[in-house]
Amino acid sequence: MSASKLFAFFLFLGISFSTAAQEWPTKVVKFISPYPPGGSVDPLARLFAAKLTDSLHQQFIVENRIGASGIVGTDYVAKSAPDGYTFVFIFDTHAVHQALNPQLSFDPVKDFAPVMIVGTAPMAITTGVMKPYKSFADVIAAAKAKPDTVTLGNVGNGSLAHLTTIVLNQAAGVKIVPVPYKGGGPLSLDLIGGQIDLAMASTAAQAQHVRGGKMRALALTGERRSSTMPDVPTLKELGIDVVAHAWWGILAPAGTPKPIIDKLVFELRKIIKLADVNKTLTETLGMDVVALSPADTQKFIADNMNRWGRVVKENGITNQ
Repeated sequence: MSASKLFAFFLFLGISFSTAAQEWPTKVVKFISPYPPGGSVDPLARLFAAKLTDSLHQQFIVENRIGASGIVGTDYVAKSAPDGYTFVFIFDTHAVHQALNPQLSFDPVKDFAPVMIVGTAPMAITTGVMKPYKSFADVIAAAKAKPDTVTLGNVGNGSLAHLTTIVLNQAAGVKIVPVPYKGGGPLSLDLIGGQIDLAMASTAAQAQHVRGGKMRALALTGERRSSTMPDVPTLKELGIDVVAHAWWGILAPAGTPKPIIDKLVFELRKIIKLADVNKTLTETLGMDVVALSPADTQKFIADNMNRWGRVVKENGITNQ
């Protein structure tokens, strides 16, 4: 192909992608939520789906495809057509899928086009109101008195909360037992019901239960206190040098046209600025909204994969 014909071809592609983005969406758009209802990913996906349906005058729906700590739904999107009609809402566990699963059926970076990291939040360590722990000092005392008896639930083996529990044990010199669940909903139910001593999950997943008096928050994993739980100290304040943040993001299948992704990012940023949405994100879900660009989203995910992947490998953690 001559240089002039090659130029014309790429010019045609550029015009075609631009036209597609201007017209997009022309049919129903699917947001895949790979986690069960009751956690923090599902309500975020539904919030954006409702607002985008209004602003773009086309239906956005949320489809739950759950299993394997988010892998089932994420794999579905990795193998979906890159046409701008299927996206996945990811949680921080996305950063450890590959470290935990050497035979993972998708590449967490190469098989996706980054859209946005929506927000971050510290995790809260909570207990049920029927449990005796009034402070995190009580937890440490109990864990030191009887190692391997205090249980701390998380949203799945290899999840950020699971890995943070391991780092916490090492930093505090205790042996708290991590207990994996299949999502924030089942975890919260068992904590409230007294089946486990503690839970570690995002403030987004637990704030409503703390406000409702069903849980007590004992400590946060953030660098600083959270406006969602301003009276709760950080682990660092308590002399335990552990910092970890939950996060939420959106990805598309690799190859999704950039103009479509740019249009979605533009719409999402407008929506995030709406007073009711911002209030839901910051107060109800407890997020620090960051709304990262696609390029910054890619770097953010890579940095988290490096940090937490090392914890997985150094501690011999598997997906079992």
